[in-house]
Amino acid sequence: MDLHEAQAYLQASLHEVTHAFHKVPGSAVLIRYIQSSYQNDPVRSAIELILVIFFVRYLLSPSYPTHGPNYVKLREDEIDELVKEWEPEPLVAPQTPLEEAEAERQPVIVGPTGPKVKLSNGKTVTNLASYNFYNFNASDSIKDKAIQTLRTYGVGPCGPPQFYGTQDVHMQTEHDIAVFLGVQNSIVYSHAFSTISSVIPTFCKRGDVIVADKLVNYSIRKGLEASRSNIRWYEHNDMEDLERVMKKVAEEQAKKKILTRRFIVTEGLFEMVGDCANLPKLVELKEKYKFRIALDETWSFGVLGRNGKGLTEAQNVDSEAVDMIIGSLAGPLCAQGGFCAGSNDVVRHQRINAASYTYSAALPAMAAVTASETLQMLTCNPDILLQCRENIRAMRAQLDPRSDWVQCTSDPENPVMLLVFKPEVVSSRRLSDEDQERLFLDITDECLANGVLITRLKSQPMIGSIGTKDINIKPALKVCITSGLSKKEIEKAGVTIRHAITKIMTRKPNKQSSLAA
Repeated sequence: MDLHEAQAYLQASLHEVTHAFHKVPGSAVLIRYIQSSYQNDPVRSAIELILVIFFVRYLLSPSYPTHGPNYVKLREDEIDELVKEWEPEPLVAPQTPLEEAEAERQPVIVGPTGPKVKLSNGKTVTNLASYNFYNFNASDSIKDKAIQTLRTYGVGPCGPPQFYGTQDVHMQTEHDIAVFLGVQNSIVYSHAFSTISSVIPTFCKRGDVIVADKLVNYSIRKGLEASRSNIRWYEHNDMEDLERVMKKVAEEQAKKKILTRRFIVTEGLFEMVGDCANLPKLVELKEKYKFRIALDETWSFGVLGRNGKGLTEAQNVDSEAVDMIIGSLAGPLCAQGGFCAGSNDVVRHQRINAASYTYSAALPAMAAVTASETLQMLTCNPDILLQCRENIRAMRAQLDPRSDWVQCTSDPENPVMLLVFKPEVVSSRRLSDEDQERLFLDITDECLANGVLITRLKSQPMIGSIGTKDINIKPALKVCITSGLSKKEIEKAGVTIRHAITKIMTRKPNKQSSLAA
């Protein structure tokens, strides 16, 4: 091919390419842009061309180099040997001696749970390790309603809400919760734990500010992690420290001239301590510094207040002054799942943005109806709560003032009594957290041997989670009170627990638990 033929071929090819390019939609716009750009600023056109070439080269290049001084090509037998020697890291850490001992001694209940339960060894014991505070689990009317619902709706909806899993009973339960609390609307989740851990990241994103109590529970901490917001901590139940943190946040944002969403996240009754928050002061501060409140009433809903409406009723605060009230339908309500109550906008936003709501199967109809029934019983018969509180006072009378070893950190109306060692006991015996855990495990075993089932506070999941580096969660015994037992039975169980504590704490050193090894 001579020079003239090559030029002719090149011109024909260029013509075909140009003709094909003109057929591409938007090509004329691109050509006009390049022509005007080159005429106005040829330097910019050159820079853009270089960037395009670099971008194409970057896309075509491998993600990592396969040649160079640090790359060693292995033989097949060397690869096989390395594969044979490789061992994956364990998914979970190995159990500690304390966890192994606890797993071996774990009691197993045979049959239904209640104030009295039968264990797998055939022994019947008093059950003070259940959240069945009002013994709704034994209510014949609730059982009949649940059976009727099961026969009508089946076992489960087998689908997520808002698509094909929402049933009329779900809408009724949400309405009943909203009316019970005195708010505009509510939304029901199928799992209590994931409710608050989903609500927080639904409203809080990267760059937002969350001010949280240092002793909030594990599910709240998972929500804080998922939100990726800026987390500020304040000392537990210290309203002065809370105001200091809120004031600092407000001043920083005013100085930088930025405005983000700002939330206070706390609990009604604290799971790890048992005391309650100062809600009137929280509302005052949130209005002063323009924050919103997300109140987790998992442990206070159905417990505090004349009708069990929670902290708002107990401390005489308008429920609409709290932006979001999160609670559990399990435990005292004897159902399943959780809820978030608030304004219509708050609820509507969660129906399409809350991960645990959108990507989980809807609540079983039987659990939804059970929650509505128990709410109705609390509304119509508030004396149920009075009977439980009478039993709480009876148990406290046997333990807190009479024991030389432990004290109760829970609120006087909290049916979950947390018993921790007194500071003088810890200091005089130089007890580490592990030592206290071992002693409490021995105490629960001693109580069980004498016919009373209690448990311990599970603080292990908290270790390593967000915001736990500078806090000390005290090991504790957990005693759950129920109105299903008479006052005399509660007092008898309290004496048994007190004697078990004294026996373990006064035993001779050579009779220490085998766990000490």
